[in-house]
Parts: sequence; structure tokens; C-alpha cells
Amino acid sequence: MTATSWDLLLRHCRLLDREVDIAIKDGKIAAIAPNLAEIAQLELDVKGKLVSPPFVESHIHLDTALTAGEPRWNKTGTLFEGIEIWRERKQSLTLEDVKRRAIETLKQQASQGVLFVRSHADVSEPSLTALQGLLEVREFVKDWMTLQVVAFPQDGVYGNPKNDELLEEALKLGADAVGGIPHYEFTREDGVKSVHRIFELAQKYNRLIDIHCDEIDDEQSRFLEVVAACAIRSGMGTRVTASHTTAFGSYNNAYAGKLMGLLTRSQINFIANPLINITLQGRTDTYPKRRGVTRVKELWQAGLNVSLGYDCVQDPWYSLGTGNMLDVAHMAVHVCQMTGMAEIDACFDMVTSHGAKTLDLEDNYGIKVGKPANLIVLDADSRYNAIRCRSTVCYTIAQGRLLAQTEPPVTQWKGDRS
Repeated sequence: MTATSWDLLLRHCRLLDREVDIAIKDGKIAAIAPNLAEIAQLELDVKGKLVSPPFVESHIHLDTALTAGEPRWNKTGTLFEGIEIWRERKQSLTLEDVKRRAIETLKQQASQGVLFVRSHADVSEPSLTALQGLLEVREFVKDWMTLQVVAFPQDGVYGNPKNDELLEEALKLGADAVGGIPHYEFTREDGVKSVHRIFELAQKYNRLIDIHCDEIDDEQSRFLEVVAACAIRSGMGTRVTASHTTAFGSYNNAYAGKLMGLLTRSQINFIANPLINITLQGRTDTYPKRRGVTRVKELWQAGLNVSLGYDCVQDPWYSLGTGNMLDVAHMAVHVCQMTGMAEIDACFDMVTSHGAKTLDLEDNYGIKVGKPANLIVLDADSRYNAIRCRSTVCYTIAQGRLLAQTEPPVTQWKGDRS
């Protein structure tokens, strides 16, 4: 070995089960072992801090990010007023507008350890500006961020005579996945028809599926069973994702139990968005108020893949947010009542490895020799403490190079008197 065998060497890294050094060469993890003797062009002593694969943002809307208050604020705080506000705002979209806000959001997320993102792009407008903007962003960030773009008909596949054609055109232009919103279609029949159309398009163009499914408090909204049945019959299984599914939290237990068997058979993925759905849902309830999230714990206990998304960052549906996935995991621990140690660890996995599975990226994800060198260093010694403290991401390493560095805050206690 020469003196500069490695491009980057991380010393004293705490993995979940041991402390090691991690060497990086040519964008890949080259060695993982205690006390590596070689030196590198850049060496970082992480001093026993937790080293993790990067955070995965399973569900966000980059086309709407950073538009809160434009053209007006959401006074009711409801999903449906948010849709109406966005319908007004998107009339003034330009490519530069979409790209500027999306890149700003992605840089903010990357500095907080997010290197894999799935974003939905509204394809309900004839110009397809939101989609084209995010496809250009996907290319712009490819050297440091993996971005998937979902063709999402915000107004429904059949909410406008042209929407079906626009959805297919989005796939021809290069969208990575097909989306939908069956509970927002005009009728139950249109909703079922839209799910079948989504599967037809996904198979025709060999795309993933990610459907906004039953994001409503109505216990009669039951499109999840349609998605699961289509997944079984098509054989697409793990290539299918149901996002939100908040109505699942309102189903009676007899039906929910029957449905869980169907879901287990289907092996589809689930994405919960606890920050946003606890805010949007239950608005028409008096008391007791529903939590507004799907049955995350029960899905996880059944062995189904569940990941978490931020969903919105300062947009018509949610005026707050920074894109930090530890915020999402922290909220999930509370609202899903997952406070056992194994459950807290699972919530961390839901913003890391489970998200990679949802995005179908497992082959290029993880801390293992030969894998792409994407990893983060947290100011924590465990998943538990990372979530408890919402720890600073000290280093973000993307494709083998140091992308971002953040110093954790330092408190100096001045209260004691000599």
C-alpha cells in the first residue's frame, strides 16, 4: 500500500455493533476494519460517533416546497384547502422557480444527512412544468444526490379529461414512478379505475408505483385493498408503495384485521408522514381527535416494509419544516406510540434502510465493502440517542467525497459561582 492508498479514511467509527475505521477509494467503501494502518488524502477522526447509511426521504413534494403563504396562507389547515391554494399557485410556475426551490430544499436536506429522495411532481397541468423542472434537478444533483421523481396527478387521473394523457406523457419524459390519488377522484368507481390505470401504465413503462392512498379520515375510503389486490395479481409486490393510508387508522378492527392479511400477502411498501398527517387529519373531529396516521406499529409488527417521509417543507399544506428526517422519526416514536427500545430503533430504520427498500435502492445502499461510499456521521452513539436528541449530522459523505460538515452546538454553563 502506498501512503495515499485511500481517498478518505474515517477513524474510530461507531457502527451498531462495533468500532472500526472505514476507508474510501474511487467513490466506494474499500475497507472496514479496526485500526487500519494506511493513511489517506483526507483523514477524519469521528471519535466514536455513530456512522450510518444516509437518511432516505421516501416522500416529499419538491415542486411545492418553500411556497408557504403564496398566494395565501392555509387558514383551515386542511388537506383540501391546501390543494385549492396549490391550484392557484401552480398557475405561475416556471422551470426556474421549480428548480430553484427544489435545489435549495435538497441542499438543506443533504446537509442534514439525506442523500436519497423520492419526490412527487404534479402532472395535472398541460405544461408539465413541475415535472420537467424536477427532471432537470434530478440531473443537476446526480453527483451527490439520488432523486426519484413520481408522476403525480394531484387533481386525479380522471379529474380532468387530459390528465390521463398527461400522466402517460410524464412517463415518456422519464418519471421514475407512477402516482395517483384515488380518494380524490370524483367517484369511488373513478378511484378504482385510476388504480387499475396506474398499474397498467407501470407495467407498460416498467416503472415503480407510489400512490397517495386513502389520505382522508373517511373510514369508508378503502382503496388500499384495491392497490393490494392489483399488486398480487400483477406480481409487482415490492415495486408498489401506498403512501399515507391514514383512513386505515379509522377502520374498524374486524375489517382492519382482514385487510392486514391481504397486505401481508401483497408485500407492498408503506410510507407514513407523521408530521404532516397529524397536522392535516382529524380537523373535523371534536374530541377525541384521531391521530391522523396509519397503523405504523401494526404494519411493522406484521413484517411489512414501512418508511417515513417529511412530505411537505413550507408549502400550502405545512408552513413549517426543515427536511430533517430525525424530526420525522421523533414524531413517529410519539404519535405511533413506538417507545420501546426495539421500536425506537425501528423508527430510525424507517428513515434509513426501510426507505432504501421502498425506493428499490438496496443494491446501492448500506455500509459494506464494495458499496457506494454514501454515509453520515451523527453526533450520537446509538439510534436511540440520535432520535432522542435529534442529533447533528457532523459529516455527510456522498459518493466518496465530503459533501457537508456541521459543527454540533456547544453549551458553556455560566451559572455556577466560585
